[in-house]
Amino acid sequence: MSRTLNPVDQAVISQSLLSAAREMGIALYRSAYSSVVRDGKDASTGILDPQGNAVAQSDELIPILVGSLSITFRACAARFPVERLKEGDFYICNHPYHGAHHLQDILIFVPIFYEGRIVGFSAAVAHHLDIGGGAPGINAASTDFYQEGLVIPPSRYNLDEDWNNDGPLRHFIGANIRVPEQTLGDIDSQFAACAVGAARVREMCAKYSAETVGAAMEEMISYVERRVRAAIAAMPDGIYVGEDAVDDDGRSDTPLPIRVTVTVRGDSMVVDFAGTCPQVPTQMNAPYASTVSATLACIKAALTGEDVPFNEGASRAVTIEVPRGSLLNPNPPAPVRSRMEASYRAYDAVLKALGQAMPDRAVACGYDTTTGFCLTHLKDGRYRVFIELRDGGYGASAQGDGSDAVAGPLSNCTNTPVEQIDADFDFFRIEHYALRPGSGGKGRFRGGLGSSRAYRITEDGVRLAIYADRFRFPAGGLKGGGAGATGYCAVHRDGAVIEVRSKDDVPLRKGDLIVHASGGGGGHGDPAARDPAAIGADREQGYVAG
Repeated sequence: MSRTLNPVDQAVISQSLLSAAREMGIALYRSAYSSVVRDGKDASTGILDPQGNAVAQSDELIPILVGSLSITFRACAARFPVERLKEGDFYICNHPYHGAHHLQDILIFVPIFYEGRIVGFSAAVAHHLDIGGGAPGINAASTDFYQEGLVIPPSRYNLDEDWNNDGPLRHFIGANIRVPEQTLGDIDSQFAACAVGAARVREMCAKYSAETVGAAMEEMISYVERRVRAAIAAMPDGIYVGEDAVDDDGRSDTPLPIRVTVTVRGDSMVVDFAGTCPQVPTQMNAPYASTVSATLACIKAALTGEDVPFNEGASRAVTIEVPRGSLLNPNPPAPVRSRMEASYRAYDAVLKALGQAMPDRAVACGYDTTTGFCLTHLKDGRYRVFIELRDGGYGASAQGDGSDAVAGPLSNCTNTPVEQIDADFDFFRIEHYALRPGSGGKGRFRGGLGSSRAYRITEDGVRLAIYADRFRFPAGGLKGGGAGATGYCAVHRDGAVIEVRSKDDVPLRKGDLIVHASGGGGGHGDPAARDPAAIGADREQGYVAG
């Protein structure tokens, strides 16, 4: 560190930085225009040091998004050096082969100036309803990432010159998307969030000095690295292997296997995804940044507690190797829109490997699936786009049952309230929303339940686009526990039931009823050892089928 801090100042500044990142998140989703950000909270925020190392990130929002902030920042800074930035400048990028995830996730970095020099960066990323491309919301037919939307390479612009007052960048993006008022409004909310973060950091600099705040940032990163290394050192040295698979690529029935080898030596860990299947021609590939984020999120969750923030320090203790040309690190221009399914299977494979090293802390896999459920409608020249990210059941552990119908561990998204959907959209309505009895895997501790939701289409010309997983391969149990239920989706039309694949694009008719059900988590332990009181409670709550 550049100077020695007393423990009180370090604690106060550290918590202030974390608080600022959380406040940024609140500002982002409360000022957002789209339901996916405003209600689903599919966004994240953070504060970086002057070199672009992640220091503090909002722990209420999306782990998969914040885990790669530094990767995207470095791509921007390599093209437009930090020392050339001036007041009002910002970096922006959504390029999946330059640190971003998929084109719908736009990342913005705003330099924080104090007394004429940069003391850090505030960052905000949000998932946008539509970013152009070959189809509204989700282009299930894409064969390269250019067809998935407007590509924003690592770039530098100025807020007053290029964005405000319908500046050229704002005008350009708005001309290339189907729902400009929502997408541009959500980008505005990202700038608002970054302004909050910048204000809080400047306040800290005024109170403690920029040098002290910088030293506190450096120590926060070092603290996380020490804690993660200590947790790794407590594990038995060895080589641990985990495997899982994505159901298919959306075109064939061939599973997409993911394999990881975790090597623990002293206080360091190497995570190697050699043996993972090659990239595919559909949107199921996960870019490198997503794989890194998923891996670090799993290691952070399994090895440390809530008192350890998620920042650059976690990555310094872990080496992640991902073969080029694989499902988890494809070569451009492979499409990556639905990268979350492969990212989740990477998470689950690492979770299984860590469970071998720490059997007392092993957790069964959950449904661990992002369901991108998209309904779109074009009427009178205006597109309406609804995207919802569905829930699923968590896996059980040796300490208790899995949680019911919640977002997966890489997501944290909330469900969109039915009342809000009714207020925003008139071309469909929700007719049913409930837990799925019996969908959690049986065990001494049961897996969490999935849920079902039904959508009645009220206009002709509506399209359903969906990407999901675990329609074929359920979340497995541990220590004798049973597997959770698989998910499914179907269209009920004129007495017939039309199966919808986990990756599909379906034209709909007025009167159709779409039923989507998410799966449950795996159980833990022998079902015969389940506490009779817990069995009774499950029956009383209606959690048991039959």
